[in-house]
Amino acid sequence: QVQLVESGGGLVQAGGSLSLSCVASGNIFTLGDMGWYRRDPGKQRELIAAITASGSTNYVDSVKGRFTISRDNAKNAVYLQMNSLKPEDTAVYYCRAEEWIGGNGPYHYWGQGTQVTVSS
Repeated sequence: QVQLVESGGGLVQAGGSLSLSCVASGNIFTLGDMGWYRRDPGKQRELIAAITASGSTNYVDSVKGRFTISRDNAKNAVYLQMNSLKPEDTAVYYCRAEEWIGGNGPYHYWGQGTQVTVSS
Protein backbone atom coordinates (compact mmCIF):
# COMPACT_ATOMS: atom_id res chain seq x y z
CA GLN A 1 0.00 0.00 0.00
CA VAL A 2 1.26 3.45 -0.96
CA GLN A 3 0.38 6.65 0.84
CA LEU A 4 0.73 10.03 -0.85
CA VAL A 5 1.09 13.17 1.24
CA GLU A 6 0.84 16.57 -0.42
CA SER A 7 2.02 19.89 0.86
CA GLY A 8 2.51 23.44 -0.32
CA GLY A 9 -0.95 24.75 -1.08
CA GLY A 10 -2.17 28.10 0.14
CA LEU A 11 -3.35 31.56 -0.76
CA VAL A 12 -1.48 33.69 -3.27
CA GLN A 13 -2.19 36.79 -5.29
CA ALA A 14 -2.63 36.61 -9.04
CA GLY A 15 0.75 36.58 -10.74
CA GLY A 16 2.39 34.87 -7.81
CA SER A 17 3.92 31.42 -7.44
CA LEU A 18 3.37 28.32 -5.35
CA SER A 19 5.18 25.03 -5.21
CA LEU A 20 3.42 21.76 -4.41
CA SER A 21 5.10 18.61 -3.19
CA CYS A 22 3.85 15.04 -2.98
CA VAL A 23 5.82 12.29 -1.29
CA ALA A 24 4.98 8.62 -1.51
CA SER A 25 5.59 6.34 1.43
CA GLY A 26 4.76 2.82 2.49
CA ASN A 27 5.65 -0.51 0.95
CA ILE A 28 6.57 0.84 -2.49
CA PHE A 29 7.59 -1.46 -5.30
CA THR A 30 7.97 0.49 -8.53
CA LEU A 31 6.41 3.88 -9.14
CA GLY A 32 5.36 4.57 -12.68
CA ASP A 33 3.64 7.67 -13.99
CA MET A 34 2.87 10.42 -11.51
CA GLY A 35 0.63 13.38 -12.02
CA TRP A 36 -1.16 16.37 -10.64
CA TYR A 37 -4.90 16.84 -10.94
CA ARG A 38 -7.15 19.63 -9.80
CA ARG A 39 -10.84 19.99 -9.14
CA ASP A 40 -12.81 23.19 -9.19
CA PRO A 41 -16.00 23.28 -7.14
CA GLY A 42 -18.77 21.63 -9.13
CA LYS A 43 -16.41 20.26 -11.76
CA GLN A 44 -14.70 16.96 -12.38
CA ARG A 45 -11.13 16.33 -11.42
CA GLU A 46 -8.82 17.30 -14.31
CA LEU A 47 -5.33 16.04 -15.11
CA ILE A 48 -3.11 19.09 -15.52
CA ALA A 49 0.42 17.67 -15.56
CA ALA A 50 1.95 14.23 -15.76
CA ILE A 51 5.43 12.81 -15.69
CA THR A 52 6.69 9.36 -16.54
CA ALA A 53 9.30 7.46 -14.56
CA SER A 54 11.89 8.50 -17.13
CA GLY A 55 10.92 12.17 -16.89
CA SER A 56 8.76 12.80 -19.93
CA THR A 57 6.13 15.40 -19.19
CA ASN A 58 2.73 16.44 -20.47
CA TYR A 59 0.57 19.42 -19.58
CA VAL A 60 -2.94 20.57 -20.20
CA ASP A 61 -2.98 23.64 -22.43
CA SER A 62 -4.25 25.95 -19.69
CA VAL A 63 -1.05 25.54 -17.63
CA LYS A 64 1.59 25.12 -20.33
CA GLY A 65 4.41 27.60 -19.91
CA ARG A 66 3.35 28.44 -16.35
CA PHE A 67 3.50 25.13 -14.45
CA THR A 68 6.39 22.69 -14.28
CA ILE A 69 6.14 19.12 -13.04
CA SER A 70 9.22 17.28 -11.84
CA ARG A 71 10.04 14.22 -9.78
CA ASP A 72 12.79 12.83 -7.62
CA ASN A 73 12.74 9.05 -7.95
CA ALA A 74 15.17 8.60 -5.08
CA LYS A 75 12.74 10.41 -2.77
CA ASN A 76 9.57 8.96 -4.33
CA ALA A 77 8.39 12.50 -4.79
CA VAL A 78 6.67 14.60 -7.41
CA TYR A 79 6.55 18.37 -7.50
CA LEU A 80 4.54 21.07 -9.22
CA GLN A 81 5.99 24.54 -9.59
CA MET A 82 3.21 26.98 -10.41
CA ASN A 83 4.12 30.43 -11.71
CA SER A 84 2.04 33.32 -13.04
CA LEU A 85 -0.96 32.02 -11.15
CA LYS A 86 -4.42 33.14 -12.18
CA PRO A 87 -7.69 33.20 -10.22
CA GLU A 88 -8.95 30.39 -12.46
CA ASP A 89 -6.18 28.18 -11.09
CA THR A 90 -8.05 28.13 -7.78
CA ALA A 91 -8.89 24.51 -7.01
CA VAL A 92 -8.04 21.56 -4.82
CA TYR A 93 -4.90 19.94 -6.22
CA TYR A 94 -4.30 16.20 -5.96
CA CYS A 95 -1.32 14.08 -6.80
CA ARG A 96 -1.67 10.59 -8.18
CA ALA A 97 0.86 7.84 -8.55
CA GLU A 98 0.96 4.51 -10.31
CA GLU A 99 2.62 1.49 -8.77
CA TRP A 100 3.77 -1.64 -10.52
CA ILE A 101 4.31 -4.84 -8.56
CA GLY A 102 6.28 -7.18 -10.73
CA GLY A 103 4.28 -7.42 -13.91
CA ASN A 104 1.02 -6.47 -12.21
CA GLY A 105 -0.55 -3.08 -12.24
CA PRO A 106 -0.72 -0.25 -12.47
CA TYR A 107 -2.27 0.39 -9.10
CA HIS A 108 -3.35 3.97 -8.58
CA TYR A 109 -3.06 6.01 -5.42
CA TRP A 110 -4.26 9.51 -4.60
CA GLY A 111 -3.13 12.18 -2.21
CA GLN A 112 -5.58 13.86 0.12
CA GLY A 113 -5.63 17.12 -1.83
CA THR A 114 -4.32 20.56 -1.06
CA GLN A 115 -6.19 23.82 -1.58
CA VAL A 116 -4.74 26.47 -3.86
CA THR A 117 -6.50 29.82 -3.86
CA VAL A 118 -5.47 32.64 -6.16
CA SER A 119 -6.91 36.05 -5.38
CA SER A 120 -7.40 38.71 -8.01
